Amino acid sequence: MPIAERISTAASSFERNDSVLSKCFDGLSEEEWLRQPGESSNHLLWIAGHVVWARSAVMRILGTEWTKPWLPLFARGAKLEDAAQYPKAKEVTTALAESATALKAAMEAASAETLAVPGPQGIPSIDGTLGGTVFFLAFHETGHVGQVMYLRTWLGKPGVMG
Repeated sequence: MPIAERISTAASSFERNDSVLSKCFDGLSEEEWLRQPGESSNHLLWIAGHVVWARSAVMRILGTEWTKPWLPLFARGAKLEDAAQYPKAKEVTTALAESATALKAAMEAASAETLAVPGPQGIPSIDGTLGGTVFFLAFHETGHVGQVMYLRTWLGKPGVMG
């Protein structure tokens, strides 16, 4: 089923973000996943987990339940924990790939009528609708992709966009 026009741009953003993130995470050591440029900065593992958490939120508002037991560690406002509390990077990147597939299916299943209803309270929407919330969350994810790209180069790795 094709993705509704109302969220087609958001769907394209999620797809592009997924491609960039997989390139950004290539070749990182477990230590690099946890390095922070400052005491209060998030590390790559937290950002990647947060992206998975946010994708699960998109799926939830579209009526699809998809979760991992460790997602609360990466919820909005969650504070950094000791590294031992987090899943390994491989588990997070696997969940990222799984979430991309599940998110695409959830967006394909969303009807134009569903996307036109008012968005949920507490999550921004560009136009007050559920579709606008999906669009906002794609924009939110893209911001985190920028953070990941910065941290990758901060770690001394080559850029991924040329």
